[in-house]
Amino acid sequence: MKVMKNEVKKLGRPVNENSERQQRIKLLEFKKENGLLKRGRPVNENSERQLRIKELESKRVNGELKRGRPVNENSERQKRIKELNEKRELGLVKRGRPKMNKSDNNEIAA
Repeated sequence: MKVMKNEVKKLGRPVNENSERQQRIKLLEFKKENGLLKRGRPVNENSERQLRIKELESKRVNGELKRGRPVNENSERQKRIKELNEKRELGLVKRGRPKMNKSDNNEIAA
């Protein structure tokens, strides 16, 4: 009985392992495996922006950072809202659609 060998041929153009490009690729793969590969622009920790980011992060952790636009308590809208809330607490504000009186209903039907 004949035993057949499976020979795998590499497809494509042969690679020169000693070329500059292949050596650079090997070096990059080595750095990537060891976690030494740095990509992108380096961060300057003492820059204005980085200091601002650290400051905001510390305020966020402490709960001091307020979000959104501050409310002007003296504006007309805030005065109306405050007045409405006071009336609501006293029970003077009726909720929902006004109920039609039966006497008014008869006049409309006639």
